Parts: sequence; C-alpha cells; structure tokens
Amino acid sequence: MKSRRQLFFFILLNIFISACVTGSILFFYDRTHRTIGSPVGNTSLPVIATASGEISLQILSVVGAGAAESEMVLIQNNGSEPVILTGWILQDNQDNIYTFPQLSLYPGGSIQVHTSAGANSAVDLYWGRLAPVWEAGETAALFDPQGTLRAMYQIP
Repeated sequence: MKSRRQLFFFILLNIFISACVTGSILFFYDRTHRTIGSPVGNTSLPVIATASGEISLQILSVVGAGAAESEMVLIQNNGSEPVILTGWILQDNQDNIYTFPQLSLYPGGSIQVHTSAGANSAVDLYWGRLAPVWEAGETAALFDPQGTLRAMYQIP
C-alpha cells in the first residue's frame, strides 16, 4: 500500500514538472518567434498610385518586441511594381528612426528589419542597436522619403 502511494505521488510530481517545463518553453518560444499569420492590429492605409503603378507596402508583423536580439519588423510589397526603399524611414512612437539603405523591394517580396547588429542581405536588414526599440501597444510606421505615411502596424 505504501509503494502505491509513493508511485502515485511521483506520477503527480512528474505531471506537474512536465506541465511547467512545457508551458515555459511554449511561453518563451511564442515571445521570441511569433508567427506572422494574420496581422493583428494592422491598420489599413489606402493604396497610393504613382506614375509607374501603385505602391502598396504593408507591415505584416513586429516579432520579439522587447528583446533586441530577436526583434524584427516584417515588411511586404503587395503592389504590382518594385518599390525603391532607399531613404524610406521606419519609426516608432519614441522617434527611433531606421533609414533604409539602397534597396528595391519587388512585388510579393518582403524584407525583415532586425533591431540588432548584423550583416545586411537581400532579405535581412540590421539596425545595429543594442537596446530594444519596439514594445506592446506601440505603432510601427513606414514613411517614404517625402514624409508620406505608407504603412503602419499596431503592436499587440
């Protein structure tokens, strides 16, 4: 009888520890690797027509807000023409500004702007900051070189 009680206690203890470890892993994974599915809080702006076509950029998501090493903003070109992003600005509510280098974003293409330092590539740009920029409730805004707001995203 005593061995059954001990076995029952150890099984309950194992279930509790397994649940805590699994919950912790899922919490931290979600915190640093949010899926980019539906853009919750995305504010839709009108498509602006240009002489060569339409510019329709969308900020799909801000991932890892609050952790500089994993923060990134995902931007997609939903238009029918390439967009030259040279001189465009990504800005938060505290006026932290990232200015895009020479870059073209083709129709259907996307770019990730990471807060941390790194080497720029065709799909990844790096801000080079040590501290996080984005936080929950804040708005990420994308402006063209003339200062026209082209896209914005409310961070959940």
